[in-house]
Amino acid sequence: MRVVRFVDDAGAMRWGRETVDGNVLPITGDLFGDHVMGAEPVRAVRPVAPASPPNIIAIGRNYREHAEEMKTGAALTEPLVFLKATSSVIGPDGAIVLPRSAPDEVDFEGELAVIIGTLARNVSEDRALDHVFGYTCANDVTARDCQKRRDKQWARGKSFDTFCPLGPVVVTRDEFDPGVATVRSILNGQVMQDGNTADMIFSVPSLVSYLSHQFTLLPGTVILTGTPSGVGYAREPRVFLREGDEISVEVAGIGRLTNGVVC
Repeated sequence: MRVVRFVDDAGAMRWGRETVDGNVLPITGDLFGDHVMGAEPVRAVRPVAPASPPNIIAIGRNYREHAEEMKTGAALTEPLVFLKATSSVIGPDGAIVLPRSAPDEVDFEGELAVIIGTLARNVSEDRALDHVFGYTCANDVTARDCQKRRDKQWARGKSFDTFCPLGPVVVTRDEFDPGVATVRSILNGQVMQDGNTADMIFSVPSLVSYLSHQFTLLPGTVILTGTPSGVGYAREPRVFLREGDEISVEVAGIGRLTNGVVC
């Protein structure tokens, strides 16, 4: 099932199931619990982020080539975990805003995002995917100057408003294999990142299990699983987002998330 979140004609925020002809069948009730699928399609006036997470938990350096291009030293023996503010979420209709306090080194990171469907605490790796609702595309936008030099930690550089685009749809776990999906980012029509989740150091089941032993994963929690090589910071010359740019994240089997960049 392909699930979208949208604003309808009356201005209400709703969930729905995307059909093959582009219509949306409304979902009422608790998306992660008891809900009912409508039979009559409704018009989606405006798409919004297909998640409203209680927490965003992200993983750094989860692709070996990305870790190498960032010159981080020895390979990780356990996941590198950080958080992004939930206020950073935008959808496929939103613009990435270059923050006034740090506009010069804003980078892109195309990623596969996991959305938790049922509460997970201390779950085993072989049962981890039972707690996943579905998957979507994400862009872990990062102000590198804050991350690398100014703050020397990651909270602000990862969490400015608009720094977590998600969308355009959630593909439920029964229709997507997180172990073999191509992840790409495209800046102004040029492919910048082109990786595959098969190259992750820590797989999706291992991440969900590991994180559930650190935190209670509430329904709706978003997990960003890391980015492949090709980010702007690691290029020569470096490439950062500028006003007027268009950055897309494409995950095979899910779709393409596209956001413009403004000041």
